[in-house]
Amino acid sequence: MGGVTFYEEIGGFDTMQRIVATFYEGVADDEVLRPLYPEEDLGPAEERFLLFLVQYWGGPTTYSEQRGHPRLRMRHAPFAVDLEARDRWLVHFRAGLDAAALTPEQDAQFWDYVTHAAQFMVNTFD
Repeated sequence: MGGVTFYEEIGGFDTMQRIVATFYEGVADDEVLRPLYPEEDLGPAEERFLLFLVQYWGGPTTYSEQRGHPRLRMRHAPFAVDLEARDRWLVHFRAGLDAAALTPEQDAQFWDYVTHAAQFMVNTFD
């Protein structure tokens, strides 16, 4: 058996849920990001993101069981993700991490991942 996963180390589902809920509170009122979410209710997007992060960091694999391989760039391709959208996304994710009050090392590890992931999703350049 392996050691403790990052998911377990940071507090499991409750911590991930706090991060993602705080993130979507920001997205809901964001004039740049909100139009990128076609569903009237952000709940389904919030649940998908939560399940993805849970799985990515070593928690249950519910995301793949429900949706298959993440294929993140493909799933985001219909949406124009520019540098402004990336930056706004990171503002709200930063708020989520701040709400989770992780250790500095945990925070740095999570932030490193999301900053790279956000850059990877950019698909629209001026």
